[in-house]
Amino acid sequence: MAGLKIFISSTCYDLSILRSDLRTFVSSMGYEPIMSDYADVVYDPRQHTHSSCVEEVKNCDMVIVVIGSRYGGVGVPEALDKIDIQSVRDILHYVKENKLQPSITQLEVLEALQNNIPVYTFIDKKVYYEHEVYEKNKETPNAIIYPAIDKQETAKYIFEFINFLRLRSTGNSIFQFEKMQDIEDVLKKQWSGYFQRLLNEQRHVSGEQKRVDALTEQFKDLKTALLSSIENGDQRKIAKGIVNYRRIIELMLSLGISKHALMSSKVEIRELLKNHDIIDIIDTRNVMPERTMFPRTIFLKSDETFFEYRMRYEMVEDILKDWELFKGEPTKIKDIIYDTILEMYSPRMSDCRYRNESFSRFLTRNYERGSYSSENNE
Repeated sequence: MAGLKIFISSTCYDLSILRSDLRTFVSSMGYEPIMSDYADVVYDPRQHTHSSCVEEVKNCDMVIVVIGSRYGGVGVPEALDKIDIQSVRDILHYVKENKLQPSITQLEVLEALQNNIPVYTFIDKKVYYEHEVYEKNKETPNAIIYPAIDKQETAKYIFEFINFLRLRSTGNSIFQFEKMQDIEDVLKKQWSGYFQRLLNEQRHVSGEQKRVDALTEQFKDLKTALLSSIENGDQRKIAKGIVNYRRIIELMLSLGISKHALMSSKVEIRELLKNHDIIDIIDTRNVMPERTMFPRTIFLKSDETFFEYRMRYEMVEDILKDWELFKGEPTKIKDIIYDTILEMYSPRMSDCRYRNESFSRFLTRNYERGSYSSENNE
């Protein structure tokens, strides 16, 4: 059985003893430490060593970042090119705004972020204290000496790197340490707590899936009983249509698409939605991968307001496929099916709800709360 691979990112010169102790600790936990100074990184002779370090991060399961008195080497442009700009554009914007030169350690963190790899950050307590002094005296940085920093000209870069880590929208926890034992204690607690949370979430998901499966089977039985009791050809087709098209019609009703559009339109479903000002369909797991406990699907309007559909993206895709079949039905049959489903439809019971607020603002608010679950936003 393969063990967890843990990438240890830090400057080497000033933290060599601590890195050695951290390697011993990670190994004692049964995990595999990946460290550049122990030849754990595969150095591709066709590229710069910085690029090889960045490449190695995505093969690991988590990253431990340790910040001490040195900033470290500035990453070469080739290594920066390895980063997917779109996935971390907010952080790179911060780096550019503060005129920082991304170090190889920063690039390793960026690579972890864009691959949704957990990052645990540890900062020397003396350095963190001086970071607080720096934050209060940014207007006169040259008048202050920072004893904990090896080279004073790098102080700004180290302190802004700390800001870079703590101001992230997710995974921005920071731990201070004085000795190796502090790091060990934190990691043991964090890993144990995280594992326990994952087990609890898995139990919840399994329970929900069992209930969904049970309801699905009951629905199939009712569908079979209904259809077998109808003999007339058109009536049988209408009954079957009510069963098969209920989800797509209820979704269209929730999105405010008129009966006339559903009866007359022959375009593909995404074009139909665009004709009604719905410009995109978004899987919440793609915009909040670390925070989405209950995945939802977003129907985004051009004014940035949106409909939130309490179903996974894959299920929504299946529902939207029903449109192709429905639009090909005879108009008379479609009309009866629509009116029948409309009579049974209740907006209050719908899984699709309109939110009259900016989707970007909604995401920001949920990031600040620490998770995205629509149950918290009723």
